[in-house]
Amino acid sequence: MGTSLGIDEIVEILGADIILDNGWLRGKISTVYGSDLMSDILSYSKPNSLLLTNLINPQTIRTAEMVEIAVVCFIHGKHPHKETLELAQQNEMPLLKTGLSMFEACGKLYAAGMMDCKDLP
Repeated sequence: MGTSLGIDEIVEILGADIILDNGWLRGKISTVYGSDLMSDILSYSKPNSLLLTNLINPQTIRTAEMVEIAVVCFIHGKHPHKETLELAQQNEMPLLKTGLSMFEACGKLYAAGMMDCKDLP
């Protein structure tokens, strides 16, 4: 079984900024999924995971809500659209952003002991 991390630990590992979190995330996260394809996120991600993505539009939040993603982290320092922020606020979805690439972010989280969603049944 992989390591479970709190949002503060994830922020530190990724050198991330918290864009939105009003104390919504409680507990820890043990799985991460990185993708820019909404169909893949719907098919392969798991509930209570961290999602890493380049996509900053509202559809990202809608998709994350459907699969019960715990936290969305935007990579490459991208900041989400105003509509995305508003939808995340309505859905109490914590948002982060990191300047890292997908490769770097996944590598750091893997090295910290987090599991890929594919590792779960």
